[in-house]
Parts: sequence; structure tokens; C-alpha cells
Amino acid sequence: MTERRKAVQVLTLNTIAFTVCFAVWTMNGVLVTYLVEQGIFSWDKAQIGWLIGIPVLTGSILRLPIGVLTDKYGGRIVYGILMLVAAIPTYLLGYATTYEQFMLCSLGFGISGAAFAVGIAYSSIWFKKENQGTALGIFGMGNAGSAITSLGMPYLLKTLTDGNQNLDYWRMMPKIYALALLIMAILFFFFSYTKKIEHGQAMTLRQRLAPLKYARVWRFGLYYFIVFGGFVALAQWLIPYYVNAYSMSIATAGLMASIFSLPSGVIRALGGWLSDKYGARAIMYWVFGSCLVCFVFLFVPKMDIESPGQGVMADKGGIVTEVNATTIVAGGKEYKLLSKPADAREEMQEGSLVLPTFTFWQEPAVKVGDEVVKKQLLAKGTTHIYFQANVWIFTILVFIVGIMMGIGKAAVYKFIPEYYPQDVGVVGGIVGVIGGLGGFVGPIIFGYLLKATGIWTTAWMFFFIVTLICHVWMYMTVRKLMRERVPTLSRQLEDTASLSPMEIPVHVNTAVGESRGFTTKKTIIPANIG
Repeated sequence: MTERRKAVQVLTLNTIAFTVCFAVWTMNGVLVTYLVEQGIFSWDKAQIGWLIGIPVLTGSILRLPIGVLTDKYGGRIVYGILMLVAAIPTYLLGYATTYEQFMLCSLGFGISGAAFAVGIAYSSIWFKKENQGTALGIFGMGNAGSAITSLGMPYLLKTLTDGNQNLDYWRMMPKIYALALLIMAILFFFFSYTKKIEHGQAMTLRQRLAPLKYARVWRFGLYYFIVFGGFVALAQWLIPYYVNAYSMSIATAGLMASIFSLPSGVIRALGGWLSDKYGARAIMYWVFGSCLVCFVFLFVPKMDIESPGQGVMADKGGIVTEVNATTIVAGGKEYKLLSKPADAREEMQEGSLVLPTFTFWQEPAVKVGDEVVKKQLLAKGTTHIYFQANVWIFTILVFIVGIMMGIGKAAVYKFIPEYYPQDVGVVGGIVGVIGGLGGFVGPIIFGYLLKATGIWTTAWMFFFIVTLICHVWMYMTVRKLMRERVPTLSRQLEDTASLSPMEIPVHVNTAVGESRGFTTKKTIIPANIG
């Protein structure tokens, strides 16, 4: 078999195996919500957040050592053993009867999340540098495993429990997932090939971990905290979000959550291709910018608020001689009032509104016979704000966020083989650790924010703040590198920015030499700045 065919076969197996591992890794989002919804376990929002996040913690922490092992022993053996080991606690989850047992099994099957570090290193060595972004993007499509869980698990649970009549049969669900891991491990051992990074085995552990001293690695990790950690957190958190905020069934919530997770996983291949074509930095600017806009719109919660509005004050003193719903007469002067609607929400059908609606009315604050003075309040005003947080508008915004996160995941990992071609496993591992921690702390933070405020949209506020930090940090880093590497051009750009279009000098760029009386020299800007 040719090297090219082997590369394609390995990439295919990597992607399928990652899909299975990712489906297992994120199963608590559906399973825990189902168990609480059916009254099998009584866990609060914070406990649910911990159970959703704890497998992500295991998978995240283990990415670095798993990446090191992959560089040393090759992806074939490491990937296969990882799936076999993950299958054991996945199977045992079916026997859990307490919160502690559920937590321990979740810690165990969380190792499936470390498959990403293996797949990244194992896939990249089979392809040339100019095709690595596309290859890693295709591999990253395995993120769609979360959509398979979101879509398929609710219906499978309903089938296994005979329409929720025999609830104890939920225990078959983890066993089915364990069987999938076992079958995939066997296929991997038989149909993949061994290949390791050249000279990697001779490196010491200290040499392997050397890239961790660079701030750039940690910056890439923070980017991945948003685009991957955020994806993992939301892929699971959106299910209880839809169930509670929009009163949906778990099956419908899973379907709506898959609108976020499925395209985000599949689009990753496009993100790899775009990163190869336009550069990872340019793509990340678009990713962060688009996400920030969406997060702002997602801030606004469903609300039904009455607040003080514009009242009516007396222009002069006198006796109140008439008071009704539309008029007050005081001191011989008539004051018109805005009457209160019969029911401010009577004609507002659920799901029919896109923007918030505002209604205003005024109610008398005096009665006939009262003596009033100038500037005294005659009628108090009320403003009623009603916003549905329309589920379809919400879903469209979440869909866009998912698309951009999918593209961003590929863009971040395009950086790694370019900067650290001999340390893809280690660097990819630490970036994956930081990114995975986003998937771990995300549901926990969401749970505590929800518990403290009672507002589901605090999750989007958290994402907005962290994304803004990433965006500003990347921008400042690029500016700093431009000043260091191309100081003259950097100053020219700053000077030009202060000029009007008519004042900007025009230069004819040609090869070094003479052309129509000009002698110019091209300035080459490093493509991988940032």
C-alpha cells in the first residue's frame, strides 16, 4: 500500500475513533439531565454542573501525558490502549447507584477525551505542512460525536426504558457506549499503521516539555479554551438550558443542541482549509469578532419587568376635583393620563416576538378633594418591558457561535505544526489541556452563576469576557511582533492611519531594480506573525 493510501486510511480511522470517543466523553450532558428529569436521582444545578464537567477534567489533564506517549510510541498503540481502558469505567457506570459512584465512573471514562491529543499528533505526521491544516480539520470533525449523543441518546434511552416505563434500564446505555469503544479499539489495532515522529524516541522528557516555557503555547491554549472548551461545555449545557429556559422535552432539547454541535464538528474541516489558505491568525480574528457579537445578543434573558416610568406632576397648586382612568383635574387644570392596557401580554403569542416590547401607562396617585402643590406627583408612571428570548432567534445565534467555534478549533491547531513541528504531541497536549479545562470549568461556572443569579444567560456573559481577553491579547501580540520584526513598516502604517485618503502616499512595488524611473524594494511581512 502506498504512503498516500496509508495516510488516508489512518486519518479515516482517527476521525471515526475520535467521533466515538467524543460521543462517550460528552454523554453525561444527556444522561445526567435525563436521570434528574425522571426523578431517578435528585441532584441540584451545581451537582449537575460537576457531573457534566468531571469527565472533561480527566480528558483534559491526561492530554499532555498522552501527547508525550504518542510522540514516543506512536499513535496506533496509544490510541488503541486508550479506548480499551476507557471502555471499563464506561461499562461500570451502568452499575452506579450514588452520586459518588457516578462521579468516580465519570472520572474514569473521561480518559476518552484524551483521544484528541493522540489523533492530532498521529494525523499530522502523515501529511505535509501545507496540508496539515486540512487533515487536522478533517480529524476534528470527530467533535460531531457530541451531536450523535445529543440526538441519539434521548431516543435510545426512551427505547431502552420502554417509553420511560422501566426506568432502571437506563443502565444499558453506558454499556452500549463501552461496547462501541471496544469494537473501535479492535478495528484500530488491525487496520492502522505505526508511524512516529523522526528522532522523537531519543528525546528526554525535559526536551519534550521544553516548548511549555513559551508564552505563545499558553496563548494558543487560551484561544482553545474558548473555541474547544466552550464547545464542549455548551454541547452538554445547552440540553438542560433548553429544558429549563424553554420548557422542552429532553428529546427536543437534544435535537436543538445538535443544531449547535453537529455543524460545529463538521465545519472544522473547512476551518482547516481556510487556515491553510488565509492563515490561522486572520481566521481567528473573524472567529473572535463574530462570537463577541453573538454573545452580546445572547446576553438578554427572557424577561417580564415593570419599572417606574414617566409620571404626571402638577403645574400649579389647588384642589383635586376629578379623578378617573384617563383624566385628573387639579387647580382647575385638566391632566390627560395614559390608560393601562387590559393585559400587556394578552396578544403576545409565545415565539411570535423578535424584539422586546415596551408598554407605558399612568395611574392616579391622588383622590378627589386632595390639596396639591406645584410639582406634586398626580399620577405615577409605569413601564412594562416584555421579552420572550425567542427560541428560534436564540438557536440561530447559537448556531453561528457553533460554526465559528468549529472553524476556530481548526485554526488554533494550524498554528501548532507550523511553530512546533517536532513537538506536535506535547504542544498539542498542553493546548488541549487548557482547552479541555474550559469544557470542565464551563458547566461548573454556569451552574454556580445560575444558582447565584437565577439567570441562564450568565453563561454568555462569562464567554464574552474571556473571548474579549483572547481577542485583545492576540491583537496586542501582533502589534508587538510587527514593531519588532518590521519596525519601519509598522511606523508607516501608524502614520498612514492618521492621514485622509487623499494624503496617503502611493508606491509602485516592483522587484528590486528600475521601472519608469522608480527604484523600489518589496517589504515582506512574515505570514505567521502572532
